[in-house]
Amino acid sequence: MNDKTVAKTTKVDAVVIGAGIAGLYQVYRLREQGFDVQAFEAGSNVGGTWYWNRYPGARFDSTAEVYQFWFSEELYKGWKPSERFPAQPESERWLNYVADRCDLRKHYRFSTRVEAAHYDEAAQSWSITTDQGDTVQARFLITCCGMLSAPLTSVFPGQDSFKGQLFHTARWPKEPVDFTGKRVGIVGAGATGIQVIQTIASQVGHLKVFLRTPQYTIPMNNPKYTEAVWAGFSSRFHEMKERVQRTFAGHVYDFGGYGTWAERTPEERIAVLEELWNDGSLALWLASFSEMFFDEKVNAEVSEFVRGKMRERLKDPVLCEKLIPTSYGFGTNRVPLDTNYLEAYHRPNVEIVDVKASPIECVTPEGVRTADGKLHELDILILATGFDAGTGALTRIDIRGRGGRSLKEDWGREIRTTMGLQVHGYPNLFTTGAPLAPSAAFCNMTTCLQQQVDWITECLVALRRKGLTVIEPSRSLEDEWVAHHDETSNATLLVKTDSWYMGTNVKGKQRRMLSYIGGVGKYRQRCEELAAGGYPGFEMR
Repeated sequence: MNDKTVAKTTKVDAVVIGAGIAGLYQVYRLREQGFDVQAFEAGSNVGGTWYWNRYPGARFDSTAEVYQFWFSEELYKGWKPSERFPAQPESERWLNYVADRCDLRKHYRFSTRVEAAHYDEAAQSWSITTDQGDTVQARFLITCCGMLSAPLTSVFPGQDSFKGQLFHTARWPKEPVDFTGKRVGIVGAGATGIQVIQTIASQVGHLKVFLRTPQYTIPMNNPKYTEAVWAGFSSRFHEMKERVQRTFAGHVYDFGGYGTWAERTPEERIAVLEELWNDGSLALWLASFSEMFFDEKVNAEVSEFVRGKMRERLKDPVLCEKLIPTSYGFGTNRVPLDTNYLEAYHRPNVEIVDVKASPIECVTPEGVRTADGKLHELDILILATGFDAGTGALTRIDIRGRGGRSLKEDWGREIRTTMGLQVHGYPNLFTTGAPLAPSAAFCNMTTCLQQQVDWITECLVALRRKGLTVIEPSRSLEDEWVAHHDETSNATLLVKTDSWYMGTNVKGKQRRMLSYIGGVGKYRQRCEELAAGGYPGFEMR
């Protein structure tokens, strides 16, 4: 709850936006280094992703032992996850535990949305305004708004006319929703839609899945974690902390452990794929054979392996045709983990509506009308329609840099950053989870976000040590990074697939790989080199 009785700060060293993984840690690190920090959060409490995404079945798909903060061994050992992939309520409790143990709430104004941030060149500071009437002057502005936090909610004509209940998964109410006996429709079957479908299929009267693009999906292996299991992980705290910083995607597992595709026999390749499939994690995607991202023949074989597994589960040829992808390769799109998702379609009360063949035209008071003229009458409509990923959280704030330039307009022309940490033309603006860094999509988020927060904090400390107050990346440094980013992504098959990774889910958005996919370890090494070299290519004064 926003405490109106607290005197509003007018001038601070830094403003942090967001109270999720990155925001909480950024506030902690700034306070630790003696900076005066004011943080804002649009929600009524901490949690970020795990505050907003409370839809049925929401859970993360990084294993609990590495989806963690690494700055305190005591903090790590003091929290005991109940299972390998905890659900949203537990994740939200965990972040409340962190906020309480570290006494972070006092730095926040909750239920407060930042509406604008303008850079004052004369004062060399940012002027930040909120929807609650706050105006704060800050030397530094640090955005921890999340890479998937700008939901695409107004998708279809007529949504406001719907007489039933309409929900977007990223803005799910805190109160329980009763599905009993209801006619429910869900639009979208990506990672989020899959979690909702598999969870509510047994509760609803009838479920219509408005399906456009089927997904490759891996059955989740989610055992319970006992005290003894967690004690085992706790004993490896330092080992895992170091390990995740250098792997490709910030997990403990990594490519290379099974050799290359070429040096393995066909039988050995299948054995590796079987082993990782049975692990029931993202390891098949992020720790099997990296050639699947570059070599179309390798990708085709891995894709067919996964299709075979899906056919075994679906059995029905009609369902196989509708639910098994053939237009893109495994791993070139976000790979979901599921729990009896495909099996849900065996239920007599679950129906697929093919909106690729007959797109949704509009929402009416009674339901959803498709291009074939059919009206699908519904009591509840769920939009699992995704996000304006990477960019949307920042372009929905009126951010203006030198000369009044607009970040929304700049990114509308071309999505550019310097390593996802700063943007040329916006002095003293630091970003986490922004485009062109692994944290934009292709990473265990706790690993990548903490690394970015640490880099930002150490940069501010270095500035202070030198008696300087302003830092901004040069155009040449940004050009260099953008070129490297594009060269890296264009060498892969991912750029050939339309997905939110490429921004193609948002009309008019530039088609550029949002996430740096050169690997977490390689990205971290480049960040460390810049810091160790005194930040060459950054203009400091």
